[in-house]
Amino acid sequence: MTGGSRAVWAVLGLVAFGTGAISNERERPLVAAAVPVRFTEGMVHGFLELTTEAGVFLAHGDLLQVARNGAVESRMVFHLGKGSVFEETVTFTQHDVFTMETYHLVESGPAFENDLDASLSRTGSYVVKTKSHKDGAVNEYAGSLSIPGDVYNGMMPTIVKNVSAQSSTTVHFVAFMPEPRLVTVELAPSGPQRVALGQHEESGVTFAVKPKLGFFLRLGAKLTGKLPPDSHILIVTDDVPAFVRSDGPLYTGPVWRIALTAPSASR
Repeated sequence: MTGGSRAVWAVLGLVAFGTGAISNERERPLVAAAVPVRFTEGMVHGFLELTTEAGVFLAHGDLLQVARNGAVESRMVFHLGKGSVFEETVTFTQHDVFTMETYHLVESGPAFENDLDASLSRTGSYVVKTKSHKDGAVNEYAGSLSIPGDVYNGMMPTIVKNVSAQSSTTVHFVAFMPEPRLVTVELAPSGPQRVALGQHEESGVTFAVKPKLGFFLRLGAKLTGKLPPDSHILIVTDDVPAFVRSDGPLYTGPVWRIALTAPSASR
């Protein structure tokens, strides 16, 4: 997998912070509180750009979001080189609390080691299909996972706009490795900061997105060098919160950064 494709894989779903480091963690019943809705989501067309921390361009992308039939569908797409595509679609409701209803992740093309097509529903049922680029081998995994009400695949930028900026919040996501594994995530806010936006500044806060592992799993991850890294999401908080960018370290290679950008006629 190239550095650019690994960056996309790590950030866009906030789906897979680990590698084999968490592949042996078995699902178990959990009771967790869903995040209350403070700011509702609506129609959005965001133009995204994926770069390294140094500003080296990796890919253009789009965030397409629309509310219909009592739910919100949000789709994020990044087009990598040589026809490779990262596409993530999540449908969620926002009736008092945020609830993920369906989730679909597609990674295809030579930028990825394998093609991946993974689907997850609110009930915990999943279907995962992979195809190796080396020998064409196809594998399929299907079943049901016990998931709590605060599983937020593909929703982390939305969730951090609605949680406390003074204390940490714990939620969950499902990592596809390729079989699904439930992972606990801590959203830890920094102190208030000023964010430069063009010619002016606004108040903002950075959330560290920290995957939490058990003692023995963390110890094994450290020994194998596969300890999942933290990611960071920056939002502005004046009046109405808004996503600015997300970044974090790769296992190898540079730091990635995904940010909103202005559309241009040359695209």
